[in-house]
Amino acid sequence: MPSLILEGGSLRSIFSAGAMDALLEQDIMFPYCIGVSAGISNGFSYISKQKRRNLEVLEKYRNDKRYLGYRNFLRSRSIFGLDFVFGEIPDKLVPFDHETFTSYKGQLLVGVTNAHTGLPEYMNGMNLDEKWTMLRATCAIPLFFPSIEMNHNMYYDGGLSDPIPIRKAIADGNEKHLIILTQPKGYVKPFSKQNAAVGKLLRHKFPNLEEILLTRHEKYNETVQFCEQLEKEGNAVIIRPNEDLDSFEKDVHKLADTCQQGYDLAMENMEKIRHLFA
Repeated sequence: MPSLILEGGSLRSIFSAGAMDALLEQDIMFPYCIGVSAGISNGFSYISKQKRRNLEVLEKYRNDKRYLGYRNFLRSRSIFGLDFVFGEIPDKLVPFDHETFTSYKGQLLVGVTNAHTGLPEYMNGMNLDEKWTMLRATCAIPLFFPSIEMNHNMYYDGGLSDPIPIRKAIADGNEKHLIILTQPKGYVKPFSKQNAAVGKLLRHKFPNLEEILLTRHEKYNETVQFCEQLEKEGNAVIIRPNEDLDSFEKDVHKLADTCQQGYDLAMENMEKIRHLFA
């Protein structure tokens, strides 16, 4: 069984949305989809078969202060307007097709980080609630988001503990993989002083998160190397952008161009992608 792996990256994940639009156009639906943060959030529109929905959201609302802006901290302690992003938009403004979504017969996993243990957990995306709580959790970047409560536990961004959940996909029995990354080839994540500072801020409440934040770059770089080895062995296809994009890019034209690049690169690799199902 082939898997679709989706890296996060805030607005960089519009690249992944473009690649998934190409999959929808070619009527390719992966039976197993796993990801973290904005990557898997965009993946929900793939499962609901709503081509270009993710781009439409950004084109209309990226520069709307209700969507992204520091004023949102006053209401939800998040740089994103959580009730706007996970409420008004999917419920009214750019409606999410719940009926098509629930007809999906495959496995959909949302990676989150347990704030108490520091370990990754994987939620069944088909159990989505009305408030989109698991997506709020997987996007909850410390400092920019509050921790999110689910099932009497607190959670943060899944990308902290498992930025590219390829090993979970393998453990679940998948042998071939389409891996969509949001950083260009050759990117090496550096040690982050900001992560170190956030770890210190959170150490009293969530002591196990500090080490995760301090070593996040090592986990990421090792996982990318592992993905590249899978590709060399013929067990994976990796699609990633040619250039870097700011995680909070304001220029909607750049966002649209990045989405188009994801679409174009997926189309260029479509024969390889189809071969994953062989």
